[in-house]
Amino acid sequence: MGGMHRGGAVLAPQLLVCAAPDIPWTVTCARRDTAGADARRPDNRPPSLTIRVVVGEDNFLVREGISRALERMENVELLAASEDLESLKASVETLEPDVVLTDIRMPPTRTDEGIRLAADLRRTHPSVGVVILSQHIELAYATTLFAEGSDGRAYLLKERLRNQQDLQQALQAVAEGRSLVDSRIVERLLTRSQHTDPQLNRLTPRERETLAMIAEGHSNGAIAEQLQITKRAVERQINAIFVKLELAESGDVNRRVRAALLYLAGEPE
Repeated sequence: MGGMHRGGAVLAPQLLVCAAPDIPWTVTCARRDTAGADARRPDNRPPSLTIRVVVGEDNFLVREGISRALERMENVELLAASEDLESLKASVETLEPDVVLTDIRMPPTRTDEGIRLAADLRRTHPSVGVVILSQHIELAYATTLFAEGSDGRAYLLKERLRNQQDLQQALQAVAEGRSLVDSRIVERLLTRSQHTDPQLNRLTPRERETLAMIAEGHSNGAIAEQLQITKRAVERQINAIFVKLELAESGDVNRRVRAALLYLAGEPE
């Protein structure tokens, strides 16, 4: 492990990495173009096998716990651990990590600092991934986190991290440009959703059924099997869904995840 500034938490979700979309844990995930991400690095430094991490957590004991867990991980380097937004932003600017692991609330306002930082980094440091590690399910924050793109973002619950490996897998996934959402957050979104968005009303019953299965984390092959149609037919349906939901092609936004979140939230895009 390299040097660090002191100042995290071993807790753990049933989380699903994108390579296995049909295991029982529900999550939406995507992979970004890592070559493009590396090209966007401000210093043009080459990708590393070591994941360089900066932590943001205002609670001393939690911050120390996360720090100790990261220090024990192979191929993970803890660069700094900050207790407030300003010092966290300064660490990102100075140290240029691969991933920021942060809580939502921290000084100065203890409201949505972690979410706002993730949005800012999407514009200022697009190659930096963000893992939100929260004590609570905040549906508005979850949808905001992915509003400008799902790649390289994760929303996990502290109490659901079962072990060190869960946390390391999440860091690895986000560093590779994938996205993770704790299954309980997806379940809550499904429970809340009223599906009243006018865009969703444009979909046919079969397209809505397909979109629901996307939101539940099913692959195209699993959808085809359940609907008893070909994979090509599923692909055509999904493309039609993207058009009707006005989810255009974008290097920064994974349309499959955006469509799933729009469905789950039942809110305007």
